[in-house]
Amino acid sequence: MSTVIEPTLAQSRPEDGPVQRILLEGVPWARYEQLSACFPDSRAPRITYIDGSLEIMSPVGPTHESWKITICYLLEAFLDVKGIRFYGRGGFTLKDTGRAGGEPDASYCIGTDKPEPDLVVEVVDTSNALSKLPLHGALGIPEVWLWRREQLEIYVLQKPGALSDRGYRLSDRSGLLPELDVELLAAHVRMPDQYDAVRAFRRSMAG
Repeated sequence: MSTVIEPTLAQSRPEDGPVQRILLEGVPWARYEQLSACFPDSRAPRITYIDGSLEIMSPVGPTHESWKITICYLLEAFLDVKGIRFYGRGGFTLKDTGRAGGEPDASYCIGTDKPEPDLVVEVVDTSNALSKLPLHGALGIPEVWLWRREQLEIYVLQKPGALSDRGYRLSDRSGLLPELDVELLAAHVRMPDQYDAVRAFRRSMAG
């Protein structure tokens, strides 16, 4: 088993503090399940398992949470204005038993409530974080939104069940929500005031 420890990766803002990251290779699935059971609280370390690779990240900071919540508010505003039924599923643990497991930042079912979400939202704080795309692809989740370097990346599933990043295709538009202006939403995520951003986004759709 090999170990990578990176204790001083910087977050977007100084008040968040450093991100602490430990990556273990060659870890059996049973060990992942044991560790996950030890940290049920939402402020516990984030644990991700992908095909023998186990990543442990320190709890997310306020900047991470702010990005996530703003994206979710804007997405929900769009769905509400367009009259699209949706169900927020939060960040509960997703598992493809024996192969992959982890918690998304947020997730949604579109149209009807389902056991697995249709859309997952992830905020990526560090460039070398373990990709969760294989987890979502293995579970057949149709779409993943990554907020990375203040840009919104839309990944549309191409190969359900694939335990690799290649199961998804990077797209300039949402497959689930083709009417959504992705660049417009991203521009409102970057606005400094969350409340103003949501109101401005609603006005842009009304006009």
